[in-house]
Amino acid sequence: MRDGGKPLHLHIENVSRLGDVFEVTPERLDAARDRHPDVASKLKVTVGRDGDIYADAMKTAEVLFGWQFEREALGRLAPALRLIQVQGAGINHLLPLDWLPPGVVLTNSSGAHGRRASEYLIMAVLALNNGLPHLVTSQQKSRWAPVTNTSIAGKTLLIFGVGHVGGDTARLAKVFGLRVLGVRRTGEPHGDVDEMYRPEDLPDLLPRADFIINTAPHTPSTNRVFGAAEFARMKDGAGFVNYSRAQLVDYEALRAELDSGRISAVVDVFDEEPLPSASPLWQTPNLIITPHCSSNDPVNHAPRSLDLLFENIGRLLRDEPLENVVDPSEQY
Repeated sequence: MRDGGKPLHLHIENVSRLGDVFEVTPERLDAARDRHPDVASKLKVTVGRDGDIYADAMKTAEVLFGWQFEREALGRLAPALRLIQVQGAGINHLLPLDWLPPGVVLTNSSGAHGRRASEYLIMAVLALNNGLPHLVTSQQKSRWAPVTNTSIAGKTLLIFGVGHVGGDTARLAKVFGLRVLGVRRTGEPHGDVDEMYRPEDLPDLLPRADFIINTAPHTPSTNRVFGAAEFARMKDGAGFVNYSRAQLVDYEALRAELDSGRISAVVDVFDEEPLPSASPLWQTPNLIITPHCSSNDPVNHAPRSLDLLFENIGRLLRDEPLENVVDPSEQY
């Protein structure tokens, strides 16, 4: 307990439509308590679903953990609130952040996807190197059209957005002998990135890359950062992967390049989800579509996100700096 013996009230808000991957079940919560006994001993925990006990719980909650929750007049509804941790890396669904009460810190669960995300991205790069999008297109047309290519070693991978996922992907890329170019807002070096740049350098980097993957967050500065001009600068035969957010990519421009056969792509995120059956992307050649499931891990995601939550609550109790704090000005 804290001074005076009063536990800190943590409220967890489950959302049914997210399914089992994100669900904080009693079993997962008990396991997290066992992994973090010092923090758990200082907590009172309530767990709601789809707002069933939300209003009552927020009267005394100091920490809120969830993905979607009622935000109107939150300061009045939750006068004791100190921390909101989002159960995911992206916060686009919560923008604009004008609802965030003064003094309340917003954090995300960046890093919870773990190696599941970077394994997907390396799979995608290997698929592109082996011409899999072209082979799938030929298969759909009952056409025997062998594709030949050289080893991936020595080729160049450009990672736009070197954060948790991009950084771990760079680590795995080095195992396959890839040269890694990175882009991040700060330009800060990374141990597994051979050359690090800032976003304004993207046009000059695109012609150098055999493979480009997008792992950056969506902000006003990254909106449609991959458009017709950027795709035109990619070398013939380049492969493109969109993992993070659909809004960074002009899909009509991408579709035009895919139709030409000049580049190929693997895409996991879309402007409208589920992707409508009438979308021309379903029939676009040289494209592999995965239905926004690239980093879903039903075994490990929820436990990892709970570990990040308990770590931050421990820091809050010790009055230490929190991890994964969202910068409202940068929107991630």
